[in-house]
Amino acid sequence: MQQGPEADKIYVAHMLECIDRVLAYTENGQEVFMQSSLVQDAVIRNLQTMAESSQRLSEPTKSLTPQTPWRAISGFRNIIVHDYLGLDLDVVWSVVEKELPALQSTLRKLQPLI
Repeated sequence: MQQGPEADKIYVAHMLECIDRVLAYTENGQEVFMQSSLVQDAVIRNLQTMAESSQRLSEPTKSLTPQTPWRAISGFRNIIVHDYLGLDLDVVWSVVEKELPALQSTLRKLQPLI
């Protein structure tokens, strides 16, 4: 897919879909997340997919929300993909609980600007 506003709309929508899935998978709380490898796998996969979509956003679209930690999102994706054996579930939970709601809000505000 070529970069540009139309592709960015698709990537942002896809990121929001992944976030919605993660939030649905984790709605029963941290204890369920920590005890269920199935939930962990689903959450981690969707975080990876969401982060990959963020890497494909064009720079002009990213510049519309300079407060968004785009590099950190990309770096988190690299950790998930390349350091999966050393992945700290407490860190993953922290991202789900503290970072995703803010990113979700930002992406929703970004959608009409693209």
